[in-house]
This record gives sequence, C-alpha cells and structure tokens, in this order.
Amino acid sequence: QVQLVESGGGLVQAGGSLRLSCAASGSLFRIIIINTMGWYRQAPGKQRELVATITRGGETNYADSVKGRFTISRDSTKNTVYLILNSLKPEDTAVYYCSAQTFSATIPDYWGQGTQVTVSS
Repeated sequence: QVQLVESGGGLVQAGGSLRLSCAASGSLFRIIIINTMGWYRQAPGKQRELVATITRGGETNYADSVKGRFTISRDSTKNTVYLILNSLKPEDTAVYYCSAQTFSATIPDYWGQGTQVTVSS
C-alpha cells in the first residue's frame, strides 16, 4: 500500500499564498509504479474537482480556474509533490486532497487525508 500525507494548509487572506506538500510512503514497488500525482479539492456542498496533476515525466495539467496562479511540482527523489497557491481567492477555500495514480490506472489509486485551505476576503 501507499500512504499520502499532506501538509501546508491553513488560513490566509485573499491575495496571499500557501504551499502544500504531499509525501508518499509505503511499498517501494507500489511507489515506483506511480505515474501521476496531483491535487484535487472539495468545497462544502460541491463535488471533488481536479486542481492540478503532474506525471513522472513532468507533464502538468491545471484546472482553468487556477491556471497562472497555482504551480505544481514534484521531487521524485523524495516521492513528494508540491502545490504553490498564489493570488488566492475566497473561492479557493476547500479541502485539498493529494492523489497518486499508477501507470495502468485511469483514476487515482491513492488519496491523502486532505488539508484545509481557507481564504478570507
């Protein structure tokens, strides 16, 4: 199994910044076959939505709502993915979940426990 542990959430004023981190640990074999890592978020009363993903090769994908404001990066030597959130807006308030997806999967295989991001106006 693989465990994903997020950190870095918190309360910030609109226009501020945060950095989220997610470290993968557990079975080395299962970590090696992870291709895509990413971040999703879920606001109260809404469905979970994709924020950003990054493949082992460095290909990134962003939701239109965060393009130009959020940056995803990955350190494969540390099995860690990061999300820098800039120019935060109140509508970015949500629980942010880290995800990991193996090469053979079409949806994430693993999820973190979530970290709360709250943006005040």
